Amino acid sequence: MKNIIVGTAGHIDHGKSALVRALTGTDPDRLEEEKRRGITIDIGFATLDLDHEYRLGFVDVPGHERFVKNMLAGVGGIDLVLFVVAADQSIQPQTREHFDICRLLEIPRGVIVITKTDLVNPEILELVKLEMEEFVAGSFLEGALLVAVSSRTGEGLDRLQAELRRIAGEVPAKDASRHFRLPIDRAFVMKGFGSVVTGTLIAGTVQKDAEVEVHPGGKRLRVRGIQVHNQPVAEARAGQRTALNLASVETGELVRGMILTDPGRFVVTQRVHTMLHLLASAPPLKNGARVHFHSGTAELIAKAVLLEESAEKESERKLEAGRAAFVEFRLDSPTLLLPGDRFIIRQFSPVITIGGGRVLDNWVPRQAVPARSPRREETRKFLQILEKGSRGEILLALLSRSPGGCLREEDLIAHTGWLADECRQVALPLREASQVVFLQENPLWVAESARLERLRQEAVKTLERFHQQNPLLPGISKEELRSRVFSSAEPQVTDAVLRLLTEQGQILISGETVKLGTHKIVLKEEEEQSKRQIARAFEQAGLTAPAVKEVLGKLSIERRRAEKILQILLQEGVLVRVSEDLVFHAEAIRKLRRLLAEYKSQSARITVGAFKDLAQVSRKYAIPLLEYLDREHVTRRAGDERILL
Repeated sequence: MKNIIVGTAGHIDHGKSALVRALTGTDPDRLEEEKRRGITIDIGFATLDLDHEYRLGFVDVPGHERFVKNMLAGVGGIDLVLFVVAADQSIQPQTREHFDICRLLEIPRGVIVITKTDLVNPEILELVKLEMEEFVAGSFLEGALLVAVSSRTGEGLDRLQAELRRIAGEVPAKDASRHFRLPIDRAFVMKGFGSVVTGTLIAGTVQKDAEVEVHPGGKRLRVRGIQVHNQPVAEARAGQRTALNLASVETGELVRGMILTDPGRFVVTQRVHTMLHLLASAPPLKNGARVHFHSGTAELIAKAVLLEESAEKESERKLEAGRAAFVEFRLDSPTLLLPGDRFIIRQFSPVITIGGGRVLDNWVPRQAVPARSPRREETRKFLQILEKGSRGEILLALLSRSPGGCLREEDLIAHTGWLADECRQVALPLREASQVVFLQENPLWVAESARLERLRQEAVKTLERFHQQNPLLPGISKEELRSRVFSSAEPQVTDAVLRLLTEQGQILISGETVKLGTHKIVLKEEEEQSKRQIARAFEQAGLTAPAVKEVLGKLSIERRRAEKILQILLQEGVLVRVSEDLVFHAEAIRKLRRLLAEYKSQSARITVGAFKDLAQVSRKYAIPLLEYLDREHVTRRAGDERILL
C-alpha cells in the first residue's frame, strides 16, 4: 500500500480538524484543552485508506498565529496539502501565513478546500471561490481543484475523496533506500511500554531491534517496538507516520526537534549556508539579525549573516523584501541539517513568517569572513555550485575546499546525504577524466587530482631548493618534507604523492630520507679527502671508537661541512650510529656480530661482563653496543643477561 502524508493548512477555526474527522472518522484533536476550546493547539494525526491501494496519513496543524511553530513542526515532509478556507470568513491572516509557509517549503501539490459551505448562500460561496483563485495565482496551487465541502452535512466529501485518490496516484513513492531520518514531533511515556516518539519518517527504513542515534546528543538507542498508523509492524518505511518505542532512555531526554538516524552516519551543525528567499511582505532582513529558524520539527534561534556585498559596512547590509540571497545562519544550539533540507525563518519580534529556503552547506567553518574579500567571493561561487551544479561539480567543489585535500566516504555522506553507491557513481567518471584519484577503493577515499598535482610540484621544488642549499646531504627527511609541503594534507594524500613521484622516477626514498632521482653528491677534493680521513679514523679504532667531535676537529674543513660529510658516511652505511655520541665503522659492527655468532654456539646467553671480554671494550662502549644490538634484534635483554637471537 502506498503511503502518502497529507497536511492541512489554514486560518484558525476554518474547519481543518472537522474536515479531517469527517474524512477519516478520527478526531485529530488529542488534547483536552483542544477539545474544550474547539481549536487545534498541537499537531494531530489521523489515517484514511483508499481502495486498499493508498494510505493517507493526515497531519492536522493549528491555525492560530500563537501556534504556527507547532504548524511548522507538522508540515515538514508532507506530500500534498489540503489548503482550507472557511466560506463564511474567506482569506484571513493565517491563511496568508500558512500559504507563504507552504510555498517556501516547496510543497509540490494540493487541493483547495472551501469549508463550512452550509453557512453561506451560493453567491457568497462563488465570491470566495473567485477570491481563492486570484489568491493562489502563480503559485503551486494555481489550477488545483477547488472543492467546496460541509463537514457537518457531508456535502462535497465524496468529490474531495475522489480528488485525493487521483492525486495519490501522481505522488511519487518515497525512496526507502535513503539514509534513515525521523524528525521527532512528539515524545511521551506510554504505560507498560516506556518512552515513545512519533514523527513522519522522511527517509529510509527502520526495523524493530535496530540501533538508532538521536541528534543532538549522539546517544544510541534500541528500537523496542514500531507502530505505523497505530498498528504494530516489524519495519517502518519512508512516508509513514511512525511511532517508535525506545529502550534505555528517559522521556525527558527526547524532545520535539530532535532527529533519529542510522548510528554513526551524520553529525550535527550550528552553522549552515543557505539560499534564502525573503517574502515580498517581509521587512528588510538586516545583517546580524536574530530570527526563529524552523526546519523539520526543530525550532532554534539563529543569527543571519548576509553573504552578499550590499553595503560597505557590515552593520548597514540588509536583504530587501522579495529578494533571494546566500545567507549564513549561526544557530544557538546544534541540530542535524543536510543539503536540500527546507527551512522557514520568522521574525524575532513580532513573530511573523518572513522567509524560507534551502540548506546548501552544513559544514561551515567557524572563522568569520569579511564582507569584501576574496574568501567571501570564493564562498559565493562555491554556494552557486552547491545550489545549481551537477553532483560531479559538487564533489569537485567539496574536494577543493577540503582542508586535508581528500574526502572519505563517511565524510561525503555526512556532508551530502548521498548513499555510498551514489558517492562511487559520482566519483567514477571523474576518475576516468583524471579529475580525481581514489586513495582507497572500499570504503571510498577520494582526492582531487589538481590538488595532488600542486603538491607534487611543490614537493619537487622543495627538494630542488633543499639540494641547492645542502649539496653535501643525501636528501631531506620525510618528516621535514611533510612539514614543509604536506602540513595540512591527510597522511593518505602525502603517501599518494610520494608514491606517484617514486613511480615516475622523480624521487628516491631510502629509509626516512627523500631525494630527487637526479641528485648526486659531488664532493670537492678537500671534502673527498676529509671523507676518507673520517672513515679511516673510525675503521682503525675498531670497537673503541673515538668521539665524533675529536675526529671532526682534526679535519682541515669547517665544522658544518665536516658534519655533512659524516652524514653522508652514515647514509652510505660506511659508519653506524649506535647512540647520540657513539659512531662505529660498519666493519667493526660486522666483526662484533660474527663474534656473537661464534659465542652462541657455546651459550645462548651472555652477561655484560662476558660481552666486555668478548668485544674487548670497557663498560662505556659495552652498554651502548648491547642496547644497539637489542634494537637490531641481535640480542634481547633478560634481567642482567642478554639472550642471543
